[in-house]
Amino acid sequence: MTDALPSPAALPLPPGGGKLFAGARIRRLRAARGLSQTRMAGDLGVSVSYLNLIERDQRPLSAAFLLRLAHSYDIDLKSLADGDGADVTDDLVRVFTDPRLTGIDVPRAELRELAQRSPGIAQALVRLHASAPAGPAAPERPGPLGAVTRLIDAAGNHFPGLDTAAEGLADDLRLSGADLNAAVVERLRARHAITVRALPGPVMPEALRRLDLHARQLHISESLDAASRGFAAAVQLALIELAPAIADTIAGAGIADPLDVRAATVALAKYAAAALLMPYGRFLAACEATGYDVELLQARFGRGLEQIAHRLTTLGRPGARGIPFFFLRTDRAGTISKSFAPGPSPIPTRGGCALWNLHAAFDHAGEVRRQLVEMEDGHRYLTLARTVRPAAAPWGSPRAEFAIGIGCDVRHAAALAWSAGLDLAGPATPIGPGCAACHRAACRQRGLPPAGAHLAFDERQRGLTPFRFSED
Repeated sequence: MTDALPSPAALPLPPGGGKLFAGARIRRLRAARGLSQTRMAGDLGVSVSYLNLIERDQRPLSAAFLLRLAHSYDIDLKSLADGDGADVTDDLVRVFTDPRLTGIDVPRAELRELAQRSPGIAQALVRLHASAPAGPAAPERPGPLGAVTRLIDAAGNHFPGLDTAAEGLADDLRLSGADLNAAVVERLRARHAITVRALPGPVMPEALRRLDLHARQLHISESLDAASRGFAAAVQLALIELAPAIADTIAGAGIADPLDVRAATVALAKYAAAALLMPYGRFLAACEATGYDVELLQARFGRGLEQIAHRLTTLGRPGARGIPFFFLRTDRAGTISKSFAPGPSPIPTRGGCALWNLHAAFDHAGEVRRQLVEMEDGHRYLTLARTVRPAAAPWGSPRAEFAIGIGCDVRHAAALAWSAGLDLAGPATPIGPGCAACHRAACRQRGLPPAGAHLAFDERQRGLTPFRFSED
């Protein structure tokens, strides 16, 4: 319990004298602590009937009530105002504008109320919709890859136990020097008797990282750049020192199949390595100070663009959330190999739209390009795209190349350094979830008709595309 009350400036009251209603959050706070209404009312010095009115949103939260709440339960009051259901409401709007629900008209106000009063039910509806293919989509990944995807989706790509443990380890490592890459290598040597060695590609032709327990050495391919070598060493340290937190997270998700457990362990070790090298508090502060300038963040933390982009999707700590970004990685053929978001990705991960500049990034290798895009439902997103290469390759041999795309809802874009000079309300590129699931009739890029649409043919004319169709 805190000894000092927060200052009035710290209270999350709406600007302009607006009223703050947070009955559902107060009710969840009370339930999480196992308190009855009588007990909480006594702690806060209010009547049971008054607390009941607050929980039913028939009374707003006053400044005095908020001060007592913070003093009694040592909570971050911003959490009562943050996450007011806006993000979930937007997700629910997308659910109820699905063509399969045509004729069911649910006002946005009702969806907002559902998101605020019953967030668990709202999240369940969003997740069910995200898992149901809207068209001729590929089935969910089977086996261990599917288990990892479900684990990440269920957590909203934020694992608080891992983040906290990694942040504590990072603080410990910084005592030995400001360079976390060097500190990780020294920790492996001093505490675990593991020496890190960079070996030539011909010595490791089919591996980028390999632990030789017999020689007590971690071998890292010299084809990796400095940021990736540091990340590889951090993954190994996470597998050793953060093993309990990783195991607890996997067990808590109900994953028991041995192969699924190993796949989840690898995925969470990478998450923990990123959380170690880009500790939550420091990383979020740097994001906000730089306007989420990805290139400045690369320089400050000594990381690659893909590592920075992935970390941006994990900033979901209650009371200290970052802007909710989505992230995709694709190859020239359009195969999406990575997809992360704090909720259902607004940009489709099955199929793809050729009008999104993610796919044109290969023509401008190494150049960061931004684009304002608009989906069929009217939602707009500001996105960045650039190519990346996972490792160097010998001259003349095939070189792997990918393009990564990140973005966020346009309502967050004003806080981004990379929105400067852009008219966020101006023209946007119309994109969709791929031709088979897109219903824009006049799209000149269309290569297929939408699945299930009724086609019409007229030998006397040719439209903007070869396909004329209706939804009836």
